[in-house]
Amino acid sequence: MPETARDTTGQPGGSQHSEGTPALTSSAPADASFSAHVRDSALHAVFGGSPARRSVLKLLGTSAALAAIGSVMPLGDLEAMAEEKLPLEKPELTVGFITISCCTPLIVADKLDLFKKAGLDVELVRTPGWGIVRERVQSGQYEAAQMLAPMPLAMSLGVGGPAHPTALALMQNVNGNSLVLAMKHKDRRDPKSWKGFTFGVAAPYSIHNLLLRYYLAEQGLDPDKDVTIKVVAAPEMPANLNAGILDGFLAPDNLAQMTVHNGFGFIHMLSRDIWAGHPCCGFGASEAFIEKAPNTYLALMRAFAEANAHVSKPENRKEAAAIVAQPKYLNAPVEVMEAVLIGKFQDGLGNERTVPDRIGFEPFPYPSMAVWMLTQMKRWKLIGGDVNYKQIADKVFRAASAQKLLAEAGLPVPAEPYAKLTIGGKTFDPDGADAYLNSFAIKAS
Repeated sequence: MPETARDTTGQPGGSQHSEGTPALTSSAPADASFSAHVRDSALHAVFGGSPARRSVLKLLGTSAALAAIGSVMPLGDLEAMAEEKLPLEKPELTVGFITISCCTPLIVADKLDLFKKAGLDVELVRTPGWGIVRERVQSGQYEAAQMLAPMPLAMSLGVGGPAHPTALALMQNVNGNSLVLAMKHKDRRDPKSWKGFTFGVAAPYSIHNLLLRYYLAEQGLDPDKDVTIKVVAAPEMPANLNAGILDGFLAPDNLAQMTVHNGFGFIHMLSRDIWAGHPCCGFGASEAFIEKAPNTYLALMRAFAEANAHVSKPENRKEAAAIVAQPKYLNAPVEVMEAVLIGKFQDGLGNERTVPDRIGFEPFPYPSMAVWMLTQMKRWKLIGGDVNYKQIADKVFRAASAQKLLAEAGLPVPAEPYAKLTIGGKTFDPDGADAYLNSFAIKAS
C-alpha cells in the first residue's frame, strides 16, 4: 500500500470539485446468494440426494428442515465456517474518498491497518468530486467508495447519470453537517428574511440538498423560487462565502468549522437540529463487484465496521482527529478536526458549544432512511414517475448483511430496519410514504 493516499492524478494532494424515468434493475445481494448456497449444501449433506430431499421438503417444508439442522448446528456458524475457507477473489482494491470529515472511519481503517488485517491491500484515492466518484465506481476503476447517502439510490435508478446498480453497505456517519451563514448576516437569523439568498450544496443527490430544502420549506420559503441553491465544490464553500458569492451553505462540519476558524461566517444550526441521527455519507460498492468478489466485499465491509466501532468511542475521537487532519488525508488544522469529532466548538458568534453527537458513526443503513430520501427526491422532482419505495430501499440499503457485519464488530444491531423516524419534530412512517409526501404544502410544481 502506498505511503500516502493519492489524488486523481496519482500524486499526494488534490482538491475536490462537485458534479456539475427511474428504472431499477438489480440481482440478489451476493451475501444472500452465498447464504442460499450454504443452506442448500446443508440440506443436501443431511438429507441426501434429490429424491430424499424432495420427500423431506414436501413433508416438512424448507423452513422446518433448516430449523431442524439449525437446532444441531446453527446455519450462521456454517456460513461463517464456509466464509473463512473461501479465499479473497481480489485482495488489491482501489477505494475513493472525498476530503470531508464524514470519511473518518475509512481513513482510520487505513491508518490502523484494519484493511491489511483483513487480508486486503487497499489504496485510498483522494477524489476531486462526487461526479468523479460516481464515474469511477461505474467504470470499475473503484471497487468501492465513500458516497453521499442518496447517491446509490440515484445511481441504481439512473437519475443524474447512467443506471448502475449500486449498494450502500454501511453508513460512514450520521449528523456531522452545519448550516452556515456569512458573517454579514449575523443579524438575519430569521429564515423568513432570507428571500433572495444563494446557498451552496455539494451535489443535487445529497442529504445536504434534501435537508436544506426541507428546512427552508418548513420556514415557509420555496427552495426553487425564494432562494437559489447551487452546486459548489465543498472545499470552495468557505472562500465563496467570504467572497459574497454565497450567503450560506449546508455542508460537512470540517468546512463549517473552517469557516468559523477563518472568521468568514457562523454556524446558524447543526444538521442534527433538523434531523437528529440523519444519514450523511455511506460506504458504497457496485453490485458487479459484489457479485464477482463476494468474499473480498465482506472482508472490506468487516474492516470498515471495525473502524466504525473504533471511532464511535469518545475516548478515540482525539486520536481520530489527529489522523484525519494529516496532509495526505484532509490536510486540516487539528483543532478544527477536534472541534468536529469531539464536539466542543466555537460557533462564530462568540459562543462555545458542547455537542458530543455533533457527528456520529452509527453504521446501520436503515431502509426507512432511504424511503424518506426518495420521498424528498420525488418532492423536488429529482426523480419522477411512480416509486416503489421499499423495493428500491431494500435493493440499495443492505440491511440484512449490515446486521451480520455489525454483530461481528460488536456494534448494536437494530431489530427493526424500517424504524419510524423523527424529522423536523414530525414522525415519518415509511409505510405511509405517499401520504407523507402529499402532506407538504410546498413542493416542486
